[in-house]
Amino acid sequence: MADYTLYYWPLPFRGQFVRAVLAHVGASWHEAGPDEVASQRAAGPGAQVVPHMGPPVLTDHGNEAHLSQMPAILAYLGEKHGLLPDDPVLKAMSHKIVADANDVLYEMTRYNGAQAWNDTAWKEFQPRLRRWMEIFEETGRRHGLTARSGFMLGTQVPGLADIVTAILWSTMTAKFAPLRPMLDRHAPAIASLSDRIAALPAQAELRKRSDEDYGDEWCGGQIEASLRAVLGSS
Repeated sequence: MADYTLYYWPLPFRGQFVRAVLAHVGASWHEAGPDEVASQRAAGPGAQVVPHMGPPVLTDHGNEAHLSQMPAILAYLGEKHGLLPDDPVLKAMSHKIVADANDVLYEMTRYNGAQAWNDTAWKEFQPRLRRWMEIFEETGRRHGLTARSGFMLGTQVPGLADIVTAILWSTMTAKFAPLRPMLDRHAPAIASLSDRIAALPAQAELRKRSDEDYGDEWCGGQIEASLRAVLGSS
């Protein structure tokens, strides 16, 4: 039996952060099929493995634990697999980075797909997206963006904060190439960190497998289509 089961859509969006951490620690996991994910999502809270509005959901078979919400899942995996620091301030900073990443996804999808992008909205959003990049860059400058001793400074011990940061920006800029020059300009250290994490064997294999399985898709649906349309016209 696999160590974990991940309930998530066949997309490299919020579930990709969970996949990246599992790949990093060498855990095995089973991907629930889309029908099973949809069935869990539609079930009443009492019938779900854990009450949730939407995936990702992770089952840890060894502990018979079921978790939902990306930040909670990552906090659990970080603690269990030693990817968080002992220092309470640095640990809180790691959780802040996860929360920031979740906020970026929320804003990039216009509030989880509540609205579609158009040229005017995308133009108005540019200063805010640049600011998000600068926030990650400054967080890295102050705190090293690592749960251990400083992957950003050249050591090979990435922690939860490193992995989450890299998956956020490397996946987004890989799927939407016009965003990469903006990242290079406003967060060059984060761009470099993302490249170094992506080159690690486990992450490179995950990227290869994800590209084969999901193609160019990121978040999917009409919101992704509208995002590609505004990027194509900008």
